[in-house]
Amino acid sequence: MEPKDDVIHWILSRRSVRRYRPEEVPAETIRLLLKAAMAAPSAVGKDPWRFIVMRDEEVRTQVSEGLPNGKFLAEAPLGIAVCGDLQAAHAGMEGYLVLDCAAAIENLLLAASGLGLGACWLGVYPRKERMDYLREVFSLPGHIVPVACIALGYPAEEKEPRTRYREEYVHWDRW
Repeated sequence: MEPKDDVIHWILSRRSVRRYRPEEVPAETIRLLLKAAMAAPSAVGKDPWRFIVMRDEEVRTQVSEGLPNGKFLAEAPLGIAVCGDLQAAHAGMEGYLVLDCAAAIENLLLAASGLGLGACWLGVYPRKERMDYLREVFSLPGHIVPVACIALGYPAEEKEPRTRYREEYVHWDRW
């Protein structure tokens, strides 16, 4: 079975990019990224994801200061904070919220790659200090859970497609 439009190659080409060219990402491209993110599956179709688009350099710089492995967010021309709304999550459960947001993040990352952008997922959840920091920076209401930040822009580095497939991680029918 041949993948349609070589979708497997496209997925394997998605890599974390941490260096970006300075040009801005157009608003319509940002909308496409968000449409792709919101096309993700969610538990019982609750769609608890919420997004904060960070176009302002000062905001990205401030956010990067609370992400030890994400200092390069300050240099990216775009950032998107992915949060979840506990009031919207299935059964009000944080676990469903995080899974739903993770699916939206992966869709966003794949869309970015397909649109010629580089992106890097910066973990926030479940680190309390990072979550508290972003709650303060963004003035988040108590029912909004910061899950991750994504640095985005046109890549200033190239990476080869690859997989991290390991046969020893796969079990057939039983452990």
